[in-house]
Formats: sequence, structure tokens, C-alpha cells
Amino acid sequence: MASEFDPRRHSRRDFFEILGASAGAAAVLGGMGATPALAAEMAKATGRSEKPLKAAFSNAGLQATWCAQGKQAAEFWGKLFNVDVTWFDGALSSTKQRAAIDDMASQKWDFVAMQAFGIGTLTDPVNKMIDAGVPVIDMDTLIAPLDTINVHAFLAPDNEFMGAAVTQALMDAIGGKGKVVMTQGALGHTGAQGRARGFHSVLKSYPNVEVLDEQPGDWDVTKVARIWETLLTKYPQIDAAFFHNDDMALAAYNVMKQHNRTEIKIGGVDAMPPALDAVLDGRMLATVRNPSCRIHGGAIIAGVSAAVGGEKTGEGGIPKNVITDGPVITKPNAPGIMWMEGHFLI
Repeated sequence: MASEFDPRRHSRRDFFEILGASAGAAAVLGGMGATPALAAEMAKATGRSEKPLKAAFSNAGLQATWCAQGKQAAEFWGKLFNVDVTWFDGALSSTKQRAAIDDMASQKWDFVAMQAFGIGTLTDPVNKMIDAGVPVIDMDTLIAPLDTINVHAFLAPDNEFMGAAVTQALMDAIGGKGKVVMTQGALGHTGAQGRARGFHSVLKSYPNVEVLDEQPGDWDVTKVARIWETLLTKYPQIDAAFFHNDDMALAAYNVMKQHNRTEIKIGGVDAMPPALDAVLDGRMLATVRNPSCRIHGGAIIAGVSAAVGGEKTGEGGIPKNVITDGPVITKPNAPGIMWMEGHFLI
């Protein structure tokens, strides 16, 4: 699945890579709407390292298209800021990711960034790196509660908002009554936990909605296909389904299509290009953007700022908790989001 996402308009991407120096970065920022003075100051504050930096990254598993896109974004922004990114794949397994992060912790890095497959699974090797003075940027899901671990920053979306926004769209589509399913991500993933809270927060207002199933799919499309084969056999009526990511939603849709059950309204999270196409052609009702490119690219900039500029966490520096934003996807805004993703901007 990692190969499914290929950024579009490579000439534009190559143009951005040429602009790696601070003056080029200032010009790019100016083109994005910042004043020239502000753009120059921003480029200076997060300026390209004169010497190559070594950074280690990991996310939950490159089988997930969101993670694969994030890797590409990190490598793209790494080239801009003279950072050599080494990847440690989580392989959608807390055990395999822990082994990878143990390996990461045995090496020297200018900074590291990671998305944990589950909260509490990586705490010891991460603390080892923090104690060695390595800035650690947490991405998308908590490595550990922020008051218990000294990460440099945590970059993540508002998962409760995302879960609630898509669930509300589903409720509107079915008239606030009927039978629904939520297929969750990994239960230890704090983002999935937030999406589930958002789902239930909306359903409190709909007493005529029955939740049939809430099994975790663990971001695994093969597992999700098996789950939905069972659900479609067991339940002759399913009106809507909320999935914690688009990959799982589209995997379930393929099973629905085989069973002639495409009347089920489905919603996902991430707004990956295949889901944007599915919203445009009506296979999916809704998705919401979890801005992979802002999170992974932001981790590069935060790491460079810490390693080169000595930026600290807190007042005068980067907030420890940075909420990254992304819109609910509709037919009018889908093409623009597609373009921005192709340029690693959202």
C-alpha cells in the first residue's frame, strides 16, 4: 500500500528542493502569503543546517498509506533543511516497533521523531535518547502522557474533532436513526482513542441509533476485510460505518461491493488521495484531513530548530503540544487538498 501514494507534479517538487537555502526558504514562505520580512525571519529561525544533520524517524507502519505519505514528506522536508532521514518502520506491530526503536536508541542522532503504534510501548528507549540530550518529537499519538515524558514537542491533530465531524456527517446522511458500526484503529493508539470519543460524543444526541460493532481493525486492511465479511453476513441492515482511517474504510467498501451492500454510508479519517477520489465519486460520504505532511514536515523543522538553533520547549520556543489542523473534506475542497498533499503542505 505504501506505493499507492505518489506525489504529483514532480517539476514543482524539484523546484522546492532547489530552494533549500535560507534565501530560497524565505521566497517560498513569501509565496505562501507571508510578508517578505516575516518569511525571511521564519527562514532564519528554522534555517537550513550548514552541515548535514542525522535524524531518525518511525511511524506505525508503512503498510498504511498515511504513514507512507508521512515518510515521503519527512524525506522531502529533510532535503530542504539538509537532514539525512533514516527510517525505522513500525510494521503495524508494537513488538516490531519496539525492537526498531531500541536499535534507534543505540545510535547517535541530531534529533528523532516518531509515531508510536501504542501508548507506553516505547517509553524506555525514548527516555534513553532524551537523557542523552537528543530532541525527540512525538507525532500523531502519545508516546506517553505529556506530563510524564520530556519530549521536545507533540504534533498531532484534534482526534476528537475528526471523529465527531465525520460521525456527524454520517448522522445527517441517515437522518439520525438506524444501525451503525465503528471500525477502530489500534486500541492503544491515542489518536484512535480520541476518534472513538468523538464518535460517541455525537451519538449521545441520537437515541434512535444502535451501534452494532466496535471491533478494532488495527489499521490492517486484511483484518478489516475479514471483520466486514462477518458483519455483512451477520447484519442484514447496516446504515452507516465510521472507520478510524481511510485505508480501512476503502477495504471495507470493497467487501460491501462484493456483497451488493454499497448503500451503507461510510466515513473515514486521513483524507488520503484514494479517499479524496472516493468522496468525489460518491463511494465515501466523508473523510477529514489528518495532515500527515504538516506533522512529519513539522517534525523536521522542529528538530532542526532544536538541533541548530537551540530552540527550547515552552515559552519563547515550540509549544509542547502543537495541534495540527485539517479540514473535513467536501467535493468543493477535495481538489485543493489533493494539490496541497502532492506538494507536502498539509
